[in-house]
Amino acid sequence: IRKRRNHRTDGKIRFQTTVGPPGLTVTMGKPIRKRRNHRTDGKIRFQTTVGPPGLTVTMGIKNILLWRILPCIALALAAAIGWFASHEVPMGRFFATIVPLMKGVLPPTIVGHGRMKGTPPVPDDLMPKPRPKNEMFLILPAGTGKNKMKAKFPQNGLGMCCRATAYDDVLVYRTVLWYLLLGGRHIDGAHLYLNHNAIGKAIKEAIRRGIDRSEIFVTTKIAPSHYGYEKTTATVQSFLSEEELGLDYIDLVLMHAPSFPLSTSCGREGNDAATCRKQTWLALSALREQGVIRNAGVSNFGVSHLQEFENVGAPIANNQIEYNPFVPEYINETFEYCDKHNIAITAYFPLGGDIANKDKAMRNEVLGRLSEKYERSVSQIMLRWAIQRGCAVIPGTGNPKHMQENLDVYGFKLKEEDMKTISELNHGVSGFTHMDYRSAA
Repeated sequence: IRKRRNHRTDGKIRFQTTVGPPGLTVTMGKPIRKRRNHRTDGKIRFQTTVGPPGLTVTMGIKNILLWRILPCIALALAAAIGWFASHEVPMGRFFATIVPLMKGVLPPTIVGHGRMKGTPPVPDDLMPKPRPKNEMFLILPAGTGKNKMKAKFPQNGLGMCCRATAYDDVLVYRTVLWYLLLGGRHIDGAHLYLNHNAIGKAIKEAIRRGIDRSEIFVTTKIAPSHYGYEKTTATVQSFLSEEELGLDYIDLVLMHAPSFPLSTSCGREGNDAATCRKQTWLALSALREQGVIRNAGVSNFGVSHLQEFENVGAPIANNQIEYNPFVPEYINETFEYCDKHNIAITAYFPLGGDIANKDKAMRNEVLGRLSEKYERSVSQIMLRWAIQRGCAVIPGTGNPKHMQENLDVYGFKLKEEDMKTISELNHGVSGFTHMDYRSAA
């Protein structure tokens, strides 16, 4: 630190003292306003009046970034990580916050539920419409004990994920109730989506208006962070509580993904990912025997993951994967394996994928020509293709008009030559992105 007396040409005397980090100069004297200062060496410095009158701090841009901005960013990041981690399902809170923000909407995790615009209120006098004519089903395996009947799995469902409105409880309630009253009967949710309670309330209201619980097929998923025999058992049983779905049983529970990239309670006990999967599957199999759930399945599992469960516990009833005409060959290989082993496929992203992929699919010339030929929307063409391929589909929407359009896909059928044409769309196309679950441990 050096202090020197500075004799200025105007006869006044000022003292300069260098303190703090390199590049910080404190000058005592007449206050200087904040200004951008172009120096003769080409560098830019900012001068700011701080503290008591007469104290001027001059800092270079590098030092402003290093000593002011970066520490603030680090503190904010640490606070955000701590906030996410404090939730029972940290990844759930993360997605429930980030997805709305990416859409330019304040998330309910911060501002509360009921402030987001979207799905309109359901009229109090709206009663259930008939189920879709020519509705199609997949048949899931029969169980034993309390669960001896085969389950009819509606091939057309409603996905409650991955859009801003799927994280606002008010809009979730309206969405599910609209769908059920319009004739839909298959609801797909997950522990990770943090909307169980709103889904359960909507189902109860639909039952009050005349829909039988036995007609409604409810799917949910257990997050990989909750894998392990005891953890899975307790978590799935908690799904039946009033704080969650509030139902007497769940039609289908899936393992949401093969593994979790962060630490889990099962992993901390010294188990590898394969062991945690097996323990979870045995727990789901036991819950199925008890009648807590009617069927068990998986999601985002590749062939190698599926093979781990051969001759272990209950039969795999369902594998929920991304499936549409633009998926790569390794997803088609998973589809073929499931078809061979009587594992029903549920297609998420049946309209092409996320927003960018979906936009590309909607502009596809082949699908556009078929849309004109059948006088149906491109979305309906893609949904009908997946259904005729033997999949259940779960397009996500909070718009009642789109729900009705999706349910109307039972009203036409694609010709075999058109089915083949659509199935070949993934040959030579580019620009579509997909999640590769094969690399999961």
